[in-house]
Amino acid sequence: MTVALLSHPDCLLHDMGPSHPECPQRLQFIEEYLVNAGLNEILQYHLAPLATKEQLHRVHDVGYVDSIFQASPQSGMISLDPDTWMNPYTLTAALRAAGAVVAGVDLVMSGEVNSAFCSIRPPGHHAERAQAMGFCFFNNIAVGVAHALEHYQLKRIAIIDFDVHHGNGTENIFQDDRRILLCSSFQHPFYPFSGAETHSEHIFNLPLSAGTRGLEFREKIKAVWLPAIEKFKPDMIFFSAGFDGHAEDTMSNLLLHERDYEWVTREIKLIADKYSKGRMVSALEGGYALPALGRSAVAHLQALL
Repeated sequence: MTVALLSHPDCLLHDMGPSHPECPQRLQFIEEYLVNAGLNEILQYHLAPLATKEQLHRVHDVGYVDSIFQASPQSGMISLDPDTWMNPYTLTAALRAAGAVVAGVDLVMSGEVNSAFCSIRPPGHHAERAQAMGFCFFNNIAVGVAHALEHYQLKRIAIIDFDVHHGNGTENIFQDDRRILLCSSFQHPFYPFSGAETHSEHIFNLPLSAGTRGLEFREKIKAVWLPAIEKFKPDMIFFSAGFDGHAEDTMSNLLLHERDYEWVTREIKLIADKYSKGRMVSALEGGYALPALGRSAVAHLQALL
């Protein structure tokens, strides 16, 4: 199996301040742990391109995209919400993050690689069609999914979001699109305080109570997600890979471990091999306990491999 890793040094330049958990060191720890595991010698490295406005407009309102471009400061920082700040490099980093997922789709669809992991920031799954929030500016996964739908004319795409926070932005964008099967697990009640009340034939949310351990996490996925994805028979599968449900991550109260992320990735890969020609694209979302993030990313990539 060949797995591409897409990233860019520009993603390190987005900085929301020394006390902000969504920090540049996140990508540096992932790279360090990949090297220590020897995966850097196996992965196919690619620089992330800039997403185009056309690609962004598939999932975001034109006026919203323009507002993000116009808000980009020449110096200092500006706040879009209490958690989401822009410095002079944020816009470029956000365009690289969304562009990485688009490029990952192209690499997978061309057959050059079997799957791709986008080691990127800022994350994306909280960004709604016309709203930045929760550290997110553009919805990276949604941009890549829309590219796969429009450019490659795929008919059915599954999105697996195991971040500790509900992927409200992704749900907002695809809530009426039956070509998408969205599976999101998240601590509840917890930021952004959405998802638990969703009732949809193509959205399978798994609210998890504080203190949930790996066994319960796995049992719920086996009971709900896996049968739904099997029935859906996706042409391609995407991961919003957030590792902030790890027991060492103080941002949340779930008690997952890297072996749980490896397990869910392997289970989804079995389905991808069966129905999707093995085609998978994964994008980093959360994960703020840096050593745990590094170990979890390695486990996720080992399962993809």
